[in-house]
Amino acid sequence: MEAPAAPHNPVETELTVTSPEQMRELGLKLAKLLRAGDLVMLSGELGAGKTTLTRGLGEGLGVRGAVTSPTFVIARVHPSLGGGPPLVHVDAYRLGGGLDEMEDLDLDVSLSDSVIVVEWGEGKVEELTDDRLQVRIHRAVGDTTDEVRHLTLTGLGERWAAVDLGVLTA
Repeated sequence: MEAPAAPHNPVETELTVTSPEQMRELGLKLAKLLRAGDLVMLSGELGAGKTTLTRGLGEGLGVRGAVTSPTFVIARVHPSLGGGPPLVHVDAYRLGGGLDEMEDLDLDVSLSDSVIVVEWGEGKVEELTDDRLQVRIHRAVGDTTDEVRHLTLTGLGERWAAVDLGVLTA
């Protein structure tokens, strides 16, 4: 019998998606695991599917408004249509600084009652919370016709220690 995971040992799973529709469906599944206070960090090349995954999350969370890339507005808030947490979708690509610039967005205020998804957040938002889900999306570079994406999901902190990310592969 295996011992339970220690509170701060990362929980990790890997999976492959072969189409934008599967990426959106993964977002729908992942939304069922999320709750208010969760921080999800997405990383991957341009065109890897970060916004498509977030679109599925928004659909699964039942939020208002079309989930599109917030590149030029930095952050968008999508209120819940059914009493669940709002989705705060952030694109940190254009933010050069670390947590100081991110604090200007007041994400730490929203974190406790929202699900926050940050694209390009590595090295910028980790200090918001010890508990976060990192999603790394890998795709073939230079081959724009290849829809295959390999994802590594890593749950960090006590919040994710008991979460079975393996349900996302079913």
